[in-house]
Order: sequence, then C-alpha cells, then structure tokens
Amino acid sequence: QVQLVESGGGLVQAGGSLRLSCAASGTIFSANAMGWYRQAPEKQRELVATISSADGTKYSDSVKDRFTISRGNTKNTVYLQMDSLKPEDTAVYYCNADIPRAYGRGTVNYWGQGTQVTVSS
Repeated sequence: QVQLVESGGGLVQAGGSLRLSCAASGTIFSANAMGWYRQAPEKQRELVATISSADGTKYSDSVKDRFTISRGNTKNTVYLQMDSLKPEDTAVYYCNADIPRAYGRGTVNYWGQGTQVTVSS
C-alpha cells in the first residue's frame, strides 16, 4: 500500500525557516509529479508548489522567491524549503504525488496526512 509520510513541520517565528520532507513508500515506481498544498483554518486547500518528473517547478505567487521545492535522488522524496516565513503561511501542509499503478496504465494520486506549520508574529 502506497503511503506518503510528511515531516518537518513546527512552530517558527516570522522571518524564520523550515524544511518539510515527504517520502513515498510501498511502491517500486518513481513518482511522476509531486507537490505541496496547504490549508489554513476555514480556507480551501491551495497549491503551494509542484515539481515534475523532469524537475520542472511551479510555485504559487504567494510563496515564489521564498519557498523552494526539490526532489531526492530516488525521485520518491520531495522537499519544501521555506524561508522568510510569514504568519500567513500558517497552515497544514500536505504532500501530494502521482504514482504509476502497479498493474495497468495510468497513475494514482495520493495525499499525505499533513504536517502543521505555525508562524508566529
């Protein structure tokens, strides 16, 4: 069974940094696109950043130039380096990945359980 496990959340002061990690287990295939989303209280889940299998990246305007998404050598690990954090970055951050099916064509989209990031002012 494929699982995405996140780590690295926590409490940090405004202007500080955190690094989130997400590892996919239970599959022998390399993930296609991977990404990070976040959901603040009483708000919808939103895209933070994505990275393709060819390491092409995309960021939301709100985090561009402050956050950096990258993948590990195994391609089933994704990181989010968050610098110059702001109180409005406070949210639960979720890892997301498209992983090839074990049988047949296509991919299955998976979500991690989420990790809390809190930025104090």
